[in-house]
Amino acid sequence: MSVSNDQEIEVGNFAPRGPVPGPRTSIRVVDWNINRGLQLSGIIEFLSSTKADLILLQEVDLNARRTRHLSIAREISQKLEMNYIFGREFQELSQGPRTTPAYHGQATLSPWPLSQSRILRFRRQSSFWRPRWFLPKIPPFQERVGGRMALVSNVTVAGRALVAYNLHLESRGNDHLRCSQLEECFEDADHYKSGTPIIVAGDLNFDASLGFAADLIRQASFHRAFSDQHVRTTPRRSLFDRGQVIDWILTRGSVKAASLQIHSSVAASDHYPLSLEMTFT
Repeated sequence: MSVSNDQEIEVGNFAPRGPVPGPRTSIRVVDWNINRGLQLSGIIEFLSSTKADLILLQEVDLNARRTRHLSIAREISQKLEMNYIFGREFQELSQGPRTTPAYHGQATLSPWPLSQSRILRFRRQSSFWRPRWFLPKIPPFQERVGGRMALVSNVTVAGRALVAYNLHLESRGNDHLRCSQLEECFEDADHYKSGTPIIVAGDLNFDASLGFAADLIRQASFHRAFSDQHVRTTPRRSLFDRGQVIDWILTRGSVKAASLQIHSSVAASDHYPLSLEMTFT
């Protein structure tokens, strides 16, 4: 394991080294908000069954009291024998002492090489999470330092290169704020050559098939992989809460999505995992 100089990215390599197979025509992708990793055994059990080439996880804990001070990304990667990149979204002030801070963020995993990883910290942020002098530093108040971001990584699968944006948009704000954060991802993605396979996936915290968000995605030439299904991606929590459609996988470039699935039988998080086969065209 290593940590970058700016202390925001942690890297671990647990994939076994061996001969590289021939070119691949498709890869399997899984996207999932794992709710801190509170149900770690169930999370690992599901992910190990997917045989995924690329896993994008949100709400991943590092050294937090609620998840027994584990590095959740490292634990999952070791069990699955994968490489991982963990990006720090927030420092959780109520979850760890000053000497060994607790963090919360996104993790990208793959049995294939991950490179050129970086954090795209959104310019527009909610002020909801910032510490206030009158709030006690206890878990219910979730005081944090940091901000929403996208974890960007290059992935090379059997000679095929693609760019993955693993993002978590603001939950404590309006759709206008979330759209502005999504637009920053698209502006960043425009720096890559035309035709470069790009995947943008994560917890968007709003329905990306509606209104301005749908227009924004279309104008940026991205495709919503689950646009035809419109199935809720969070469980029903009460008679009045029937779940939400807030987790999405978007693609652009010389790829096509197939075998789409929302795994609504998986109960290891307060979000359902999404998976698909991404075929190179």
